Amino acid sequence: MKNFFLSLSLLLAATAVNAQTPVEKGPKITFSKEVHDYGNIKYDGDPNCSFEFTNTGDEPLIISNAKGSCGCTVPEWPKEPIAPGAKATIKVKYDTKRSGPINKSVTISSNAINEPEKVVRIKGEVGPAPESGVPVNNSGAPTNN
Repeated sequence: MKNFFLSLSLLLAATAVNAQTPVEKGPKITFSKEVHDYGNIKYDGDPNCSFEFTNTGDEPLIISNAKGSCGCTVPEWPKEPIAPGAKATIKVKYDTKRSGPINKSVTISSNAINEPEKVVRIKGEVGPAPESGVPVNNSGAPTNN
């Protein structure tokens, strides 16, 4: 009889715990990577990278906006809803005609219940501009030979 009451009380306790654990319904965004490292990239090199993500929720995911931290970082995102379980890509183009370190971000706004605003980053180093090979005079203007 003690075992019966013990089993019954454990069952009731487990039921109470499960009843208090909310099941979150809605779209969820999960990225395969959150940082893209260009490494050392040539001046005017390939400016493109991408961030793949999956809707791991149970309702369609809608990305309403993606904004770069400056004008040199331009994201492109899918405008159509992403079905549950589907994958999609946010493409980012960085202006590689700027020598020096890259440390920029893209803020993604969506209806995801886990991260309605998600920040992904790009980093790396753009090499120096190549020498033009055109002789210039003291004013910096090309000379006519």
